[in-house]
Amino acid sequence: MEKLMQYVWQHRLFDPSRLTTVDGRKVRVIDVGRLNTDSGPDFFNAKIGIDGYVWAGNVEIHRRASDWRRHNHHLDPAYDSVVLHVVEVADTPVYRTDGEEIPTLVLSCSPTFRADYESLVTHSPSQSCARYIGDFDPVLLADWISSLAVERLQAKAQRLHDWLELYRGSWEEVCYVAVSRSLGFGINGDAFERLARSLPLRFMQKHADSLAQVEAFLFGQAGLLVEGEHAGDDYYTRLTGEYAFLRNKFGLTPINPDSWKFFRLRPANFPHRRIAMLAQYIHRGFNLFSRICEADSDEALRAIFKVELSGYWTTHYLFGHASPESSAVLGESAIDIVLINAVAPLLYACGVSTGNEAMTDRALALLESLRPEKNSIVRRFASMGVGVNSALESQAVIQLNNEYCQAHKCLYCRIGHKLLARSAMKP
Repeated sequence: MEKLMQYVWQHRLFDPSRLTTVDGRKVRVIDVGRLNTDSGPDFFNAKIGIDGYVWAGNVEIHRRASDWRRHNHHLDPAYDSVVLHVVEVADTPVYRTDGEEIPTLVLSCSPTFRADYESLVTHSPSQSCARYIGDFDPVLLADWISSLAVERLQAKAQRLHDWLELYRGSWEEVCYVAVSRSLGFGINGDAFERLARSLPLRFMQKHADSLAQVEAFLFGQAGLLVEGEHAGDDYYTRLTGEYAFLRNKFGLTPINPDSWKFFRLRPANFPHRRIAMLAQYIHRGFNLFSRICEADSDEALRAIFKVELSGYWTTHYLFGHASPESSAVLGESAIDIVLINAVAPLLYACGVSTGNEAMTDRALALLESLRPEKNSIVRRFASMGVGVNSALESQAVIQLNNEYCQAHKCLYCRIGHKLLARSAMKP
């Protein structure tokens, strides 16, 4: 539990009036130091008062004092700069390489602290901190939600910056991959990303004047065109022939068709229509990123993605299986998903890259204006008393769930920290 003791020390979750060395000298913590995440002592540049003298140096923390020798610190000159050894159990004195004894402090917290920590990290969010969230200061909770939303947006922006380097500064290529991924609506997001990354936009731009060839590129590369299947389907047969030509011309290898998931999807959300919509965006040239940057309102952004399919895809959800005629468009909630997962991160990433604060602010404002996502994570946090009234807030609770709750990083969550701090300071 050294990590837990480091946490207690770093955040001063101890009673300063009760700090003494094992030999009875009064200890005053002036500066706990800076946490070291590499090799060497746990905290650098601490300032510790011992019996009226101030010592500047490092602090090492162990569960048991005997761990000092077990870790061979007594032989390592890097630990000669340690001015205080903080332990839970002082079972032996410790010494520097020259034989000088290092002052040892036994750090004790509330008996319930460790139990509360273990309860937090071993239970699901609904079983651990959920019952306390309603008592959390609303101002602090709102600030944490805002920070989480920005944290999630920054993580998405970093991925886009990685793609930008991969595509040699082409924002349109990055936009193509980002929009493609967003059309997967989570369950097929990875497959759409693999499809886009396996098929460079520049290849399709050479044939962008022909919708059939763009569709052949995408459906073939998705692994959904197999020669000889659906022999009575003229559209399918034509795309299969086109793809055979394009595959040979550009040296393409399709992705694994098993990448696509259909379980529990409504037919309207099958990947086929989404791929057909992506083809429409590419047909006659792909300039979505330019249009996104030029859009002066949320409605203008929404209009970019309002594409209606015609012909084959109004009566099909899959190849070779006719269905009753239906409207083949992205609904309002589907466009919201594209705006949340592609457009806002693109605006934010470009704003950061170019130093344009207006773009980063525009990304945050867009998320704040959109309706919250509807999923199990959002519903669970809403039932716990966390208000989720916009996409900005739904993105925040998704970040909280994925990066803190599921990873059991309660020590780094402001809610978990508040609960543990209250527990640690109990008499």
